[in-house]
Amino acid sequence: MSEICPIVNTERLLLATESSEFSEGAIREAIRLAKRCGSKLTALSVIESNPEFGSMAPAILEKLEKEALAHLDGVKARAKQEGITCETITYEGEDSYKYIVDEAVKQKSTMIIMGRRGKKGFRRLVMGSTTSWTIGHAPCSVMVVPRAAQVDFKSIVVATDGSKYSTAAASEAIGIAKRNSAKLTVLAVVSADIDMVTDIDFAAIEREKLADQDMQAAEKNARAVKDAAQKAGVDAQAFVMSGKPADAIIEIAKDRSADLIVVGSHGRTGLDRLLMGSVAERVIVLSSCAVLAVKGKVS
Repeated sequence: MSEICPIVNTERLLLATESSEFSEGAIREAIRLAKRCGSKLTALSVIESNPEFGSMAPAILEKLEKEALAHLDGVKARAKQEGITCETITYEGEDSYKYIVDEAVKQKSTMIIMGRRGKKGFRRLVMGSTTSWTIGHAPCSVMVVPRAAQVDFKSIVVATDGSKYSTAAASEAIGIAKRNSAKLTVLAVVSADIDMVTDIDFAAIEREKLADQDMQAAEKNARAVKDAAQKAGVDAQAFVMSGKPADAIIEIAKDRSADLIVVGSHGRTGLDRLLMGSVAERVIVLSSCAVLAVKGKVS
């Protein structure tokens, strides 16, 4: 008896990988997902180079090319052991994310799966990094998998701020939880770092008023997602926390032993700013579990 596919949109998976240990989680989960869902799997590696590098260090470039091909052959062999046919593709050039995004568009990929770090070690996921830009420009959702993470779809956390992007994330999280009989934790965060008026006679009053308004809005957002989940037959709990949003999301994900965090993503302008700052980016950097950045519709 075949397993139930844990996610609906998995017909065509694009694995963005490289020959480093930081791709291990993405490789493992991409193959597992392809096997469970009968997905078409394509593994892609981009050799970062430019004409100057190619002319000045041809031997090094040739070595990198051989490493990339050997790595993809290894991925293909691992997939074959699981009964999965895996197509492999290599590109060479600058701005790796462009090749990943272009290939996703070309193949009409339904999900991109990639690791969090690269060969250069712990790279902060700010705008301009491969992962951030891939998420921002991808035509589909992107799952970022840390090296040691395993996605069992048993405990899912979704962050909401009431925006259309987090609404898309909530809908996806509910669907995944329902298909896997998973526990869903809904979280709305009231930022503790709010710009306040400074007039000494009114500052305290305004601070209390604004905090109360934010808390009411957060409770409303969290309750709406919880209600929708329960109507769908999903075991859901909702929480409102105050503090730094990304830290709160990470904290509750650890507390709930989550194996997947779901967040919303803007269209082609980068990662969504959940409540404040580049929260989704920081969540990806800090999370020990996989993070699914759901692509909201571009209006």
